[in-house]
Amino acid sequence: MNVMKTLGPIALASVLATSAFGAVDRISSIDVTADLTAISNEKAAAYWGNLETDLEAAIAARVTDRLADDGAEIKIDIREIELANALERGLDLADAVLVGMVHVVDDTDNSNYNSYELSVSLGSTALVFPEGETVVVNIADTPDAYSRLIEVFADGVVKRLD
Repeated sequence: MNVMKTLGPIALASVLATSAFGAVDRISSIDVTADLTAISNEKAAAYWGNLETDLEAAIAARVTDRLADDGAEIKIDIREIELANALERGLDLADAVLVGMVHVVDDTDNSNYNSYELSVSLGSTALVFPEGETVVVNIADTPDAYSRLIEVFADGVVKRLD
């Protein structure tokens, strides 16, 4: 029997910084910035065109119960050079990367302050399948890669809030 399977990318996130002192209970704003005008590659600029809005929405969806008028501000500055490089190299699983500086600033509770670099990349993993199965790995599905990068980056930010 010949079974066809499509393997989605496995996302890996790494964080470089010390952990936060306390849990962030209230979030007043989420602001993602990426200077897409700094990306000279038109295809890359178009691909990442909704990044700010999509990432803000993904984080907000994960912290809806914590959104408030006052509380911590989450500020993320995405590294534009990484956005351009992935598409210039053809965006395969090893190249797709989203890197940004995350700052959690809380004027009401300074123990919530945190600042770190968050890097998310897509990669593959060794998988073992029963003999006789055919495996198709789809590495060119850029909309799925984009969505997965956004999801994993948002998860990484929210995890650090706890």
